[in-house]
Amino acid sequence: MNIMSLLFSFEGRANRLQFWGVYIGMIVIIIVFASAMGVNLSAVDAAGNPVAPGGAAGAAGLGILVLSLISFWVSLAINAKRFHDRDKSGWWVLIGLVPVIGGLWILIECGFLPGTAGSNRFGAGS
Repeated sequence: MNIMSLLFSFEGRANRLQFWGVYIGMIVIIIVFASAMGVNLSAVDAAGNPVAPGGAAGAAGLGILVLSLISFWVSLAINAKRFHDRDKSGWWVLIGLVPVIGGLWILIECGFLPGTAGSNRFGAGS
């Protein structure tokens, strides 16, 4: 499976190593991006808005918005593939909408439980 398919497609399967690799990669990219933009994510102005030095808050905000949307899509795709690897429908990602329990469920099921050995209805195992 190529990287673009892994990150943006909802078809196929992903093993735990791919799941953790994608999430760790996204965390690193977000930290590097925020550092490069000079954003101190804990610094806020009187209105509670994030502050970037030199008036770069608009560019930083737009960049963070774009990065957030891409990260959201990638998260949905990799979670769907992990559920496929567990021989479950990708629609199980919607369990994440349940406060507290949903996120914990996804973390345990996608991050720690093994996938189906061999082939299943979503394709060959990786």
